[in-house]
Amino acid sequence: MAMENAAELDKLIEQFVEQSAIQALSRFVGTEDKNEAIESAVKVAGAFSAEAAFSKIAEDKVAEGHLVQSFHKNLQLLVQKTWVEQSDADLKEQVLFRLNELCKDMSEKLYSKSYLPFFSMLSDAVYLMFGVQTQSSEFGEYAVRIDPEFGIFWWYISKLPKENGWTEEKCRLALLLGMYFLANY
Repeated sequence: MAMENAAELDKLIEQFVEQSAIQALSRFVGTEDKNEAIESAVKVAGAFSAEAAFSKIAEDKVAEGHLVQSFHKNLQLLVQKTWVEQSDADLKEQVLFRLNELCKDMSEKLYSKSYLPFFSMLSDAVYLMFGVQTQSSEFGEYAVRIDPEFGIFWWYISKLPKENGWTEEKCRLALLLGMYFLANY
């Protein structure tokens, strides 16, 4: 059933994302070449209407720092302003703590160390914002239908491997792409 939902999401995404960005994501995930990873990541950023901005971030450590700060502030505000049931109040505090830790590690350029915690923290933050629906295999399709921009972001996140042996640079690019969307959401 999950594979059917993934195929449905991919088909739906094609209505919102240029084929070149879809192909670039596949190249990004599969490549070990640093230059191809950078080029593909910039092309994927086109799905977020951010090729030029992300190109600068990918090459400029100052711009990267600004992105991490914007991501931190914006996601912190999103989580803080999200109303949650009393049973999720502890999770909300944990997400805020883990967000602080993640951004600290990112500012210290610990990209590989940040990769898995990013997904865990992000999954919990999205759960707080959207509820139990996020645990459904149909959440990606749901997200695209209610908010195409967020749905594209979730599609991107769902295509990244949760375990990898990527270089620091490739982890950096993958994280920054995800952060870019949330910094501007």
